[in-house]
Amino acid sequence: MHHDAVNYETGRATDVDPSNVETRDDLARFLSAVLADFRSTGEAEWENGTLDRFLDGLSAFADARLLEAPEPDQEQASWRLFAEILRAATGYE
Repeated sequence: MHHDAVNYETGRATDVDPSNVETRDDLARFLSAVLADFRSTGEAEWENGTLDRFLDGLSAFADARLLEAPEPDQEQASWRLFAEILRAATGYE
């Protein structure tokens, strides 16, 4: 059965930048900003704006490996990596 190609618009990830997260306090500020984004327009605009979809994206992204990042950087836990994984979970398909 043939289906015509349809362009589906996907939601966005949060626009909060995780690149400056270095400490636990930074992560707390990052999460507060992510929550503020969710409460403003994120619930409607994020790809994964429900807990179910967010956790599914979180699980999928945590299991994924980024092609452009060296393998040791992907296995070394850090506050920034945690923030990057949380950010990705808001928009990962």
